[in-house]
Amino acid sequence: MRILILGDVIGQPGIRAVVSALKGLVRDHRADVVIVNGENADEGFGISPAIADQLFKAGADVITTGNHVWHHDDIGDLLNGNPRVLRPDNYPGGAPGSGLYIHEGRGGRVAVINLQGRDRMPAIDCPFRRARDILKRIKGQADAVVVDFHAESTEEKEAFAHYLDGDVTVVYGTHTHVQTADERILPGGTAAITDIGACGPDQSVIGFDPAISVRRVITQLPLRNEVAANAATLHGLVVTTGEPAPRAASVERIQFRSLI
Repeated sequence: MRILILGDVIGQPGIRAVVSALKGLVRDHRADVVIVNGENADEGFGISPAIADQLFKAGADVITTGNHVWHHDDIGDLLNGNPRVLRPDNYPGGAPGSGLYIHEGRGGRVAVINLQGRDRMPAIDCPFRRARDILKRIKGQADAVVVDFHAESTEEKEAFAHYLDGDVTVVYGTHTHVQTADERILPGGTAAITDIGACGPDQSVIGFDPAISVRRVITQLPLRNEVAANAATLHGLVVTTGEPAPRAASVERIQFRSLI
């Protein structure tokens, strides 16, 4: 089974790039399952039902998110109404939605888990312990297990991947928007990358207007970021499952520059 994963979609440039390119990427990489992180899709912050529909129609099977998923007050309706839109599972009890979905496709069953780190992030429940709880709950229910770990710290991301080595197919980082060049298969058979990057404007600062970002740094004023207005580059990962499950056989970083 081949799993195509795309990083954080940022604003309209990211949406346009995904909508225009995804079918071709699925064909070229012979993907059986497509997972997209959509937490920055709505003008850089959050996701709406309309945008989720766009991503699903473009070919996404599951949408993961992160800390910005709560940007819109009505996000609970989307999370509770569509189980294929995930939020980090380790938010405390009472939060709408779920961080787990088992997708059944032509290649088999893929469990998608969405978790969030705690280092320099909101103080929520432990992602390490929550991951173990989820894996116990779904044992025997999936042929592959994919984990979107939405986190700030490189150390936390790498520790998390090693913690789950051998028990999941792939652990990939999201949130920092810059693709790292450390894709590898760990000793236990789990594919890992610190961050798969973003699907956002190429000439930008993590997807946002460079002029505003520079002014924020220089003045230390709490200026609101705005998504940069130029063509996007899609960053992601292709993972091939191996034997015995849930090991990975191969992992490949991908980049695709959109022309629109």
